[in-house]
Amino acid sequence: MGTFKERQHGTDADRDGCNTRKEVLLAETFLAPEQGARCALSGGEWYSPYDDVYVDAFGGLDVDHMVPLAEAWDSGAGQWSAQEREAYANDLGDDRALIAVTARSNRSKADQDPATWLPPTEAYRCQYLSDWVAVTMRWQLTVDDTERLAPTDRVAGCANVPVRVTCAR
Repeated sequence: MGTFKERQHGTDADRDGCNTRKEVLLAETFLAPEQGARCALSGGEWYSPYDDVYVDAFGGLDVDHMVPLAEAWDSGAGQWSAQEREAYANDLGDDRALIAVTARSNRSKADQDPATWLPPTEAYRCQYLSDWVAVTMRWQLTVDDTERLAPTDRVAGCANVPVRVTCAR
């Protein structure tokens, strides 16, 4: 089985000195950090919706791929070109693709899909499932029966809100 290469998800796509991780951190902060040379960050505050935690040190955050890289690989990315995989790994074109969350919650999720993992914060689960579907559709990833049925069962109490998607491929 292949994987995404590390260099594929740390690029500075807009060449402003900030890699993808820092772009997400800057976009999702609710108290902006100081930004120094070469996008060095200090201070700031963030909210991790997976586990309902406020974080005041960006070092305690991971930038999670809504649909994990390994899951994307198994769902079609393994057949993509290196450029498509790099675009997926660094997708700043849809705010739902990458999310800053506590390192602990991201590691508990690992490469699981909604059939086997949901955020511990129940109030965020409907948003999580909606975002998962949006990213899957955006990148035209395949969905197996288990993945298809799990969200359907789990959205019973969620509001019926349209999911708008702009395809990336």
